[in-house]
Amino acid sequence: MQIPLGNIPQINWAISRTVEFTTFMKTLTMPFDRRKFLHRAGAISATAFLSSIVKPAWSKNLEKAIREAENISPDQLATDEDFWYYIQQSFTVSPSIINLNNGGVSPAPKTVQEAMKRYYDYSNEAPSYYMWRILDLGRETLRKNLSKLAGCDAEEIAINRNSSEGLETIIFGLPLKAGDEIVAAKQDYPNVVNAWKQRELRDGIKVNWINLELPSEDENYLVKQYLNAFTSKTRVVNITHIINWNGQILPVRKIADEAHKRGIDVLIDGAHSFAHFQFKIPDLNCDYFASSLHKWLYAPIGSGMMYIKKDKIKNVYPLFASDLPLKEDIRKFEHLGTRPFFIEQAIGKALEFHDMIGSERKEKRLHYLKNYWMEKVKDVPKVKLNTSLDPKWGCAIGMVSITGKKPSELDSYLFDKHKVHTVGIEWENIHGVRVTPNVYTTTKNLDVLVEGIRSFARQT
Repeated sequence: MQIPLGNIPQINWAISRTVEFTTFMKTLTMPFDRRKFLHRAGAISATAFLSSIVKPAWSKNLEKAIREAENISPDQLATDEDFWYYIQQSFTVSPSIINLNNGGVSPAPKTVQEAMKRYYDYSNEAPSYYMWRILDLGRETLRKNLSKLAGCDAEEIAINRNSSEGLETIIFGLPLKAGDEIVAAKQDYPNVVNAWKQRELRDGIKVNWINLELPSEDENYLVKQYLNAFTSKTRVVNITHIINWNGQILPVRKIADEAHKRGIDVLIDGAHSFAHFQFKIPDLNCDYFASSLHKWLYAPIGSGMMYIKKDKIKNVYPLFASDLPLKEDIRKFEHLGTRPFFIEQAIGKALEFHDMIGSERKEKRLHYLKNYWMEKVKDVPKVKLNTSLDPKWGCAIGMVSITGKKPSELDSYLFDKHKVHTVGIEWENIHGVRVTPNVYTTTKNLDVLVEGIRSFARQT
């Protein structure tokens, strides 16, 4: 049969789409294996990460940089600006500003952006088919891959939209009654604070608020603040793993151990800790944990994860109703209605990107960047640092203040005069400008920040 020439483009398009979609479906349901990922095609981690795209110059350079860095220690690599320059090329960094507010939400690397856009296009070809019958099937593989990074059972992981959703699911789902007591800190995240206050107003529970003096490197002090607030009526302790305002890391395991001795459940806000520095969720000895994946995992904006210890699942009501609200299946927390499946599935590429860099390399670089700028301004007159330089107590997030000046004044000056984007913080007893670099941040970027802080301090 002779095919009319006018139909050839449409036929070629149909064939290419069929092949592409078949490949897409296979990758969607393929379990993630870190060892195979790192060693596929010549034992270089970048190969698997970049194999699904046509390689532009930036990806070829990144592949070469990853290969050459294979035998370099994470400590040495943390200061290697050439290596991290190639990581920077994986992002669509704005040339007009220096973004040092990655603590709010981090940009995603190019491969994550491209995956999300590709899945969005698939969804719009026939939404009810491709979203619910194809993309939705990828959640189980994604759940398994997230659980590997978290170090827990896949049946303890629910995928949602952000840490606030996860934390509030637990806060409003716990079977608490009038008279039950909760321990939380005034320095916790506002959504969490407000959720507990609402539960207190609605159900008659009592929240015992502690007030932390930060920064602190005194483990005994930090642990005692929580222990001193425990009573025989305490049912839950809410602990923020890393305080979002100033980057203070809390000794959550010590607090959790003491709480469990007293029969108290432990809820950890891991919005800023997951994929930021190295730990496994079971290491924290918590019962509940939630995180935003669009922060330190670099997943698409609007993606999150919630962990509930397996034997606790049956006792927590889902925030969005399920047919059997007290069943033991973690999936009861994923009945969110129609949502952007294309965002959720792109999390897989973020996991690959994280694994390509490596958890230890990433943590070392982030801590190095924080200390890089803080070391350069710590002795400047009127400059006060509100974050520890010790890796036990802080990682990427740092805070600075200028004696006699409001945080908003320094924040505005840095942006107006130097195009450095930070955020001024005024929350309880924490006052300062939060500075949050990321893996794409260069020391040259931080030199601009340092000059801005010095020049502002000289004017006061």
